[in-house]
Amino acid sequence: VGIRARHSCGWPQGLPDTQSADQAPIESLARDWKSWSNEGLITLGMAWRGQFRAGPIKPEVYQPEVDNARKLGLPITVHVASARKAVNQIEPLYNGKLLGKDVQLIHTLSASPAELDMIKQSGSAVSVSPGSELRIGYGYPQISEMLAKGIPLGISVDTSALVGASNLFAVLKLARDCENAKAESEFKLPARKALELGTIEGARSMGMGDEIGSLTPGKRADLIAISTNALNMAVVTDPAHLVLEATGPENIDTVVVDGRILKRGGKLAALDTPKVVAGARAALAGVRERTKWR
Repeated sequence: VGIRARHSCGWPQGLPDTQSADQAPIESLARDWKSWSNEGLITLGMAWRGQFRAGPIKPEVYQPEVDNARKLGLPITVHVASARKAVNQIEPLYNGKLLGKDVQLIHTLSASPAELDMIKQSGSAVSVSPGSELRIGYGYPQISEMLAKGIPLGISVDTSALVGASNLFAVLKLARDCENAKAESEFKLPARKALELGTIEGARSMGMGDEIGSLTPGKRADLIAISTNALNMAVVTDPAHLVLEATGPENIDTVVVDGRILKRGGKLAALDTPKVVAGARAALAGVRERTKWR
């Protein structure tokens, strides 16, 4: 495909929370990651289940997973404090020295002001996904609160299986609308800051701000070009405002990743779209057949 991404290797589906994950698979991936990385476009990380799932997880279960990821030098992601009722989950991470610049926290909707200070002090980053957080009923993300603390913060679409279209423009607009609604102010989160959350701030939250996220000499050539020839883009005043308010995937003329053109003239250049669609439908049919799902 040619995209830049991170594969975060997690625990097996159905693994009991009383059992530590087998570290052999992630160690094997780390040893031979160069052969899987698509010339460095895909990096390896560890998706950690954390200290809490259906209930607390014991240290003898979770600690070896974190220790091994750090031994391998892998970035760690963990879903934590995901809903308003999931309180008091950040402070135990901080006290256990389980936060740090190598850790990205996902959601963190219920973090208290004191816990936000802990995140800032530790150097951890956060990723929020307003679309899925509102859809599920988790609550509103603490975007303005985290920005005020200086916490590295990025925006995610979450997963298209949950939210439908992976439209980052729509999610950035929704993030802006959430913050303005919370503050009861039309100007709480400016359009330019919202766009930064999807570009340079997102890169920083992934620990990749020195490589991507802005058009800067020496960084990798990751960029998009937006056409203003469609009716919804025809009147340009403030570019940041126009991009946030009006732009959709159909307005993207060109996509370049690491200097390679993946989309040009509004058409995908690196994918056979009918083949991808046929493959996806065949995969779903296979799942339905194996599970007797009708």
